[in-house]
Amino acid sequence: MLPACGRSSSVAIFLGIDGGGSKTSCLIGNETELLGTGSGGPSNVVRVGEARARESLQGAIKQACASANLSPKEIQRTCVGVAGAARQEISTVLRRLLSEMVAGEIEVVGDTVITLQAAFSDGPGAIVIAGTGSVAYGRAHDGKIIRVGGWGFNISDEGSAHWIGRSAITAALRAEDEGEDVSLLQAVMQFWGLSTNGELVVAANAAPRPDFAALLPLMVSAADTGDPIAREVLTRAAGELARLARLVIDRISGGSESVPVAMSGGVFANCTLVRQVFYNSLMSQYPNLAFTSSVIDPVRGALELARKGVATE
Repeated sequence: MLPACGRSSSVAIFLGIDGGGSKTSCLIGNETELLGTGSGGPSNVVRVGEARARESLQGAIKQACASANLSPKEIQRTCVGVAGAARQEISTVLRRLLSEMVAGEIEVVGDTVITLQAAFSDGPGAIVIAGTGSVAYGRAHDGKIIRVGGWGFNISDEGSAHWIGRSAITAALRAEDEGEDVSLLQAVMQFWGLSTNGELVVAANAAPRPDFAALLPLMVSAADTGDPIAREVLTRAAGELARLARLVIDRISGGSESVPVAMSGGVFANCTLVRQVFYNSLMSQYPNLAFTSSVIDPVRGALELARKGVATE
């Protein structure tokens, strides 16, 4: 159990966690107020392993408790959203890890569940998530959940940070083959600490695969300064994400525009070009679309579900 972070509270305390592949986010609150926040490294057990997940979760929870001046022993219910939560081996590990850190009940749900909750509460809607990977989900008026994409880096996840990084290297090498002077290649090599194209090719094809998603900030910076390859790749990424959204919208609404649409994930949060192209693409087909322009933070859905779980029991 983590050490006490503050004085005891007489009201119920809830903890929401978004356990992502790139970072972990925590919110702590009572029935109505947000009391503290915390963040840490990645806690996707499949991606980073149990030891790293424990370290990230512990750091994020400790930070949230400290900012709220509360002890983890005061937490009545925790809801954590993670990819792959339906797999028993993942949910079992996370419950065990969290039971070492917090008191109260622990609920492990899919990252989709907390994201839909944050975006639409219990109502219908379509959301595209573009972080390290990408996927789109929708909830119809009858509660049915639709999933599109998100089948893994090797065969899917178009428009994700991983896809953007990999596509950037592909496009840059092709441009150099065509005789162009490609400054983006130099930027990638500098970022990875490499000196030659040969080293870049070896690194890009290494096993395990390199962290292509880590190239996203470099791509955003290059696009902002007018790099044509970066802008073309990010524009294509937005188009792929819009395609996912259209598939979900049509499947849950039968072509109606009454279903709200939202965005989530680091690609949307950090890249204005992707957000703008994504928006324009959808609005050109659905002029009256109910579009949420702010990027949804899934951890807010985790906190809402933690509160709701206790309130309904």
